[in-house]
Amino acid sequence: MTSLTRTLTRGIGLPATLLVLALAAMPAGLPAHAQNLPSLGDTEREELSPTMERRLGEQIMRDIRRDRDYLDDEAVLEYLNNFGASLLSVAPEARGEAGYDFFFFAVRDSMLNAFALPGGFIGVHSGLVLAAQNESELASVVAHEIGHVSQRHIARMLGRQRQDALIPLAAMVLGALAASSSPDAAGALMMGGQGLALQRQLGFSRDAEREADRVGLEILRGAGYDTSGMISFFNRVQTASRGYSDTAPAYLRSHPLTTERMADIEARTRGQRYRQRADSLDFHLVRARLRVLQDLSTRGLTDAAEAFENQLQQKTRTQIASAKYGLAYIAMHRGAPDKARSLFQEAQAAAQGGATASQSVLLTSLGIEIRLAANQAQEALKEADAARAKFPLSRSIARQYADALIASGRLDDAVAYLRDQTQLYRSDPKLQNQLARAYAAQGKQALQHLALAEAYAINGSVPAAIEQLNIARRAPDASYYDQAVIDAREREFKKRFEEEMKEAKER
Repeated sequence: MTSLTRTLTRGIGLPATLLVLALAAMPAGLPAHAQNLPSLGDTEREELSPTMERRLGEQIMRDIRRDRDYLDDEAVLEYLNNFGASLLSVAPEARGEAGYDFFFFAVRDSMLNAFALPGGFIGVHSGLVLAAQNESELASVVAHEIGHVSQRHIARMLGRQRQDALIPLAAMVLGALAASSSPDAAGALMMGGQGLALQRQLGFSRDAEREADRVGLEILRGAGYDTSGMISFFNRVQTASRGYSDTAPAYLRSHPLTTERMADIEARTRGQRYRQRADSLDFHLVRARLRVLQDLSTRGLTDAAEAFENQLQQKTRTQIASAKYGLAYIAMHRGAPDKARSLFQEAQAAAQGGATASQSVLLTSLGIEIRLAANQAQEALKEADAARAKFPLSRSIARQYADALIASGRLDDAVAYLRDQTQLYRSDPKLQNQLARAYAAQGKQALQHLALAEAYAINGSVPAAIEQLNIARRAPDASYYDQAVIDAREREFKKRFEEEMKEAKER
């Protein structure tokens, strides 16, 4: 077993509400009997504070981001976060009393699964996105996970367990990181502290699941998504889970997922009017992109290419466009930029005339990505500049624009742009890394390592950040002003590190 989240979601004693299988359907209407679903948020009072919950989530995310199966792909991240934001926009109360700042991300795993972490972090398996046949199915999963977070299921469970709950949680994270190199060691790590509260946690999760259904239902209804396909989606999940055998997540085996949940969804959708909602082009493009990213080996790319060739036989505009997009992305990864460009243009032509084609960030950004991969810096800059005007809020386009400025040798412009961006998005380590690259190209060593220090600090690696400050201090071009900034940041980082060590000892 090599996947991070396959290990995380094996669930050997990890609370089912922490890494939760999001396979509940959320119908578009709310029948009378559904009004009586439990509202745990009204009855549970012992819970982890919002601040501690967020901090715990960030700690777990730092480990997940370092894992090879975390899909740190700008286009995928932007799609998922825009998609999640669209669901939250129709139900702002879903952010809950803690005022969660949600973050949606993808992991490379063929299992049909999604999970919520403390503090508003929601992960989606690549396999689930590929299995979803339309955006309504994907929305039902994400809305369900939002329900778990907004109702503070994880915080209340951890609060009841007090600090003892953090011990098995930490063991699970360590086990996940060990899994890629030694499954046996991973299993041993995860066994620690697991058994005493397992049955109580599973019992709690049944009520939590039903409440997440209720909240997700309200979100889906407000967003106008169709849920009539969710029963068939359940059937696919049930069929797929049979193939996992003994390596299946414990949540799949012990949670009332199949007959009971399917019957409940059927009851709540009965009599509801069918609501058709057209999928966005980006939904089909992100599925094509994830199909490629799921396995970048030579065999994996070959299998993906065969799947896209078969998809071309369907003859619909969207299917042809997404298949050509996938083939272009494969050609780029194979180091064939001319072929990638040609296929990209075919994808553009196939998408032309579609309702969302002109607003597709994924399609636009792939063209820039291919230009950059082909070292066509000036063309990439021209396209990125036009895309930036068209999609002013797109983070992936903004990052490509900075890359194109650096590749084109417009280093002063790149630095000015990135400094503005780092002020707007202070918690984005990638911007600091890009800024470090721009400074390095200018030969400004002190500023380069200062930017790297900020990136490390944002990622939670405070000792590494302090080391970068020491390198910056010794740089021959460090000015008096630079030294003052270095000294100030070092004091801040050391104080932060001391506070983190103190908190760790108190646990």
